[in-house]
Amino acid sequence: MNEPQSLGLDFVADDTLSGFRLQRLEVFNWGTFDGRVWTLNPEGRNALLTGDIGSGKSTLVDAVTTLLVPAQRIAYNKAAGADSRERTLRSYVLGHYKSERNEISGTARPVALRDHNNYSVILGVFHNAGYDQTVTLAQVFWIKDAQGQPARFFVAAERDLSIAADFANFGSDISALRKRLRRPLAEIFDSFPPYGAWFRRRFGIDNEQALDLFHQTVSMKSVGNLTDFVRSHMLEPFDVEPRIAALIGHFDDLNRAHEAVLKAKRQVALLSPLVANGNQHAALALQVEELRDCRDALTAYFASLKLGLLDKRLAGLAEDWRRQDAQVRRSEGQRDTQRAQEAELKQNIADNGGDRLERLAAEIRRLEHDCQARQRKAQRYADLVRAIGDTPCADEAAFLDQRQRWSSLAEEAREREAGLQNELTEHGVSLRQGKLEHDELTAEIRSLKARRSNIPAEQVSMRSALCRALALSEDAMPFAGELLQVSDDERDWEGAAERLLRNFGLSLLVPDDDYAQVAAWVDQTQLRGRLVYFRIRRSARSELPDLHRDSLARKLSIKPDSPYYDWLERELVHRFDVACCATQEQFRRELRAITRAGQIKAPGERHEKDDRHRLDDRSRYVLGWTNAAKIAALEAKARTLEVRLAELGSRIGRIQQEQNALKSRLTTLSKLDEYADFNELDWQSLATEVARLQEEKRSLESASDLLRQLSEQLREVTAALKALETQLEEQRDKRSRIEQRQSDASALREQMQALLLDPKMAAQTAYFERLDAVRREALGEHQLSVESCENRQQETRVWLQTRMDAEARKLNLLRDRIIQAMVAYKEEFKLDTAEVDASIEAVFEYRNMLDKLQADDLPRFEARFKELLNENTIREVANFNAQLAMWRETIRERIARINTSLTQIDYNPGRYIALEAQPTPDADIRDFQTELRACTEGSLTGSEDAQYSEAKFLQVRQIIERLRGRDGLSEQDRRWTVKVTDVRYWFVFAASERWREDHSEHEHYSDSGGKSGGQKEKLAYTILAASLAYQFGLEWGAVRSRSFRFVVIDEAFGRGSDESAQYGLRLFAQLNLQLLIVTPLQKIHIIEPFVSSVGFVHNEEGRTSKLRNLTIEEYRAEKVKAAG
Repeated sequence: MNEPQSLGLDFVADDTLSGFRLQRLEVFNWGTFDGRVWTLNPEGRNALLTGDIGSGKSTLVDAVTTLLVPAQRIAYNKAAGADSRERTLRSYVLGHYKSERNEISGTARPVALRDHNNYSVILGVFHNAGYDQTVTLAQVFWIKDAQGQPARFFVAAERDLSIAADFANFGSDISALRKRLRRPLAEIFDSFPPYGAWFRRRFGIDNEQALDLFHQTVSMKSVGNLTDFVRSHMLEPFDVEPRIAALIGHFDDLNRAHEAVLKAKRQVALLSPLVANGNQHAALALQVEELRDCRDALTAYFASLKLGLLDKRLAGLAEDWRRQDAQVRRSEGQRDTQRAQEAELKQNIADNGGDRLERLAAEIRRLEHDCQARQRKAQRYADLVRAIGDTPCADEAAFLDQRQRWSSLAEEAREREAGLQNELTEHGVSLRQGKLEHDELTAEIRSLKARRSNIPAEQVSMRSALCRALALSEDAMPFAGELLQVSDDERDWEGAAERLLRNFGLSLLVPDDDYAQVAAWVDQTQLRGRLVYFRIRRSARSELPDLHRDSLARKLSIKPDSPYYDWLERELVHRFDVACCATQEQFRRELRAITRAGQIKAPGERHEKDDRHRLDDRSRYVLGWTNAAKIAALEAKARTLEVRLAELGSRIGRIQQEQNALKSRLTTLSKLDEYADFNELDWQSLATEVARLQEEKRSLESASDLLRQLSEQLREVTAALKALETQLEEQRDKRSRIEQRQSDASALREQMQALLLDPKMAAQTAYFERLDAVRREALGEHQLSVESCENRQQETRVWLQTRMDAEARKLNLLRDRIIQAMVAYKEEFKLDTAEVDASIEAVFEYRNMLDKLQADDLPRFEARFKELLNENTIREVANFNAQLAMWRETIRERIARINTSLTQIDYNPGRYIALEAQPTPDADIRDFQTELRACTEGSLTGSEDAQYSEAKFLQVRQIIERLRGRDGLSEQDRRWTVKVTDVRYWFVFAASERWREDHSEHEHYSDSGGKSGGQKEKLAYTILAASLAYQFGLEWGAVRSRSFRFVVIDEAFGRGSDESAQYGLRLFAQLNLQLLIVTPLQKIHIIEPFVSSVGFVHNEEGRTSKLRNLTIEEYRAEKVKAAG
């Protein structure tokens, strides 16, 4: 048992002390080793460090680790399983040994053995017997800042130093110690890297990985599974953090460039329709201007058309006049001939007694004419008399009486008509007012039916105009009245509440975010009404004061789902904590009060009661989020008003009917007043005289046949002459009309000519061609004449004006749309548009911005984005991927080298172990590898495709966001990052036990294989030994070696099975490694045969630790003595 058994390795017998081994470890003021130098003396051989739990064993192990491992890689007391916050370099230098609780604050604070005026030293002496070389490593610590970490310097010497001889008696100044230790005695370093390089060069250690393995060996506990063991103890972690930081840094630059591209694209997307609308607005404005010019040119245009038509007319009239003048001259010749015949016949009749007949005929004609005139007048007179319900008079006396009676009737009718006119005016005013009121009621009902609010339509229209202009939601900006109503069980107070809260209910509630633009809009807009609004700021809910037990505020309900609930609740408490008084006694007693009748009492003895409207008039109610009652009240009011208006209409109709009858009667009486002389109506006397004269004429005519014949001829000639003169008169009239038309046309032509010669009109001829097309479009198929020119001009003017109005409406809508787009753009890009107005005149500035974006900014941003993507980020991702791939290959090479060492160890007789590194099946890691490859695919071609660039960016961003840590998922992403970027996790490890003879597999070991704990530990010790041989560069079978042969194993052998621990110890012995084995007292029996000395640590009082060195023989003797 005392002699280790051979494992078949070809070591020579006298190399037991070859290589650098720990000769001596000294500590001064280190942890609980206080006040003096404590020394552990393994003297280059295996040693055991033991003691009770908490005695200070790990404190000495941490001293060894501090000497050999960089500070950033040390986890103090890792083997003992302590929290990393429990032990720090500061706690070791000050000597923290317990914690005390502060009774006042309840917090714990450490209690120290030393203060900041002390210093600490740890020192290790390593000796290589094969070359008789000694190396001393030491570190000196002191507290420079009372609250900070200790300061230190590093000492290295190729000779044997000790704390007592070389690190004491230098006074209180650390610099004096540094000065004493300088060459040739030792070399001083201020940081670990040069110090570490110095001793690694002496110890034959090629890289820092060997020291990582040393540290991992120190902290190795019982073996869990093979993969974790190899990852944690055989493979050092790679420093991936700088790579990730660089990747994130490059992506941040890329992300800023991407945001610049997105911003530019967003600007282009917003500006393009804005500028297009601006161009359309300009084109439309030109069209409107052209239409206006055409409209202004209509007078000149139709004057030119009329001038042409007049020229044609004058030519036609000249021809007509020539024809008509010839006819007149022919008719005049015929007339002169017939007049001569008439004169000759008259002379012949006179010669045969025809003078008396002539006189009789003349007198008969005169009397017949006068009789017919009187008869017509008498007929009109009779019709008028019967129209007023009277009968014509037969004599002059009755005629005069009748005229006097009619004068009185006319005066009475005029008075009655004036009275009726007054009534009609009065009723007409009432009817118009009633119709206006009815129209307002109808509009209000229609408005109320389109919503659920009781707010008057005028106020709602103001809100709609505001929200439409600012592109805000009306639902987000309610009136206070829309959110308040009287509780159902307090309806008898509804009228009083409406009267008191009416003005507050009509107040608009404006969210704080919209306040600035609402205030600006209200200030610059003619509202045509009164608007009150409140700015609703965000505020924490505060405690409300107590309300009066009869407070009106208690009778009000606030809409429960309103975001303004808290604000309204506060306002109701502060404004309307008014006592509702059922009695006058209470009303007189209260400071602020209201009665059911609506009388209000305010502080300062002010009282008010406004009965201009009924208290129960629901048509004036404004509170409530439902308006059914108000609609019903308004509809009832409208029906009542309709009945009243119908009655007024009927009454006005009757008055107008009576008034028309009176006017007709007055008109008739006025006409009758024209007949003042009865003789003007007496036609019967003239008729009698005509009959007498006709009888006399017949008697004379029957007395002579010749006279009768001549008279017959005269009648024929006279009739023919009369017909001819009538024809001649008509021909002359026709000629005169033609002459008049010629004169009118000439005068009109002169007007048109003068109009067209006006310089202003002459300038408008440029629009005539355009107006030809406009006329055809406006009038369609039509005939144009001089007379119709004016109407056609007016029709064309109306058509043009209609077109202009329609285009102007389009122009206004387009202008509003452009300005809204400008306002939205300025709001979104405030810094870029600080100097630009939101007006139609500023379109060119937005066009310039768009041109600059499209021609310069966007291409430049996109080029920069693609450059950063392809040349920086994708390249960095590719480098990152390559680095991970290189680390993956490093692990494979490491496993291969370990396997080279493993072939030299007999795991079992005739068999060896080979480690197998297999790709992990972990989905996260495989997805990460796939995503990394996808990011770099196509990057060498440098595609210019925008979709390619965006897709690559999104692929990279997905990875970067997880590497950075997403909001709410930072811990999950941190764990993911550690897993996927630590290449050690890319593998799972298995072991293959193979025959040396043909390398065939005897047995396969994996984490899922269900092996016993002892088998796992044996396998782990084998792999660890091979790793140490590889990392420390052990020279198999060399008598003299410069390699590092010292290993600390803290508690691992003590936790495993006895068999596996013995196997491991024999294996390390065959590798000729010096072991410092740290284990509790309970496990010493396993390790005792393999060590030459024992360091016993004890701390009886829990304050200071002590160290005692025993040879193995002394330890056995004391054990026997203690047992006896």
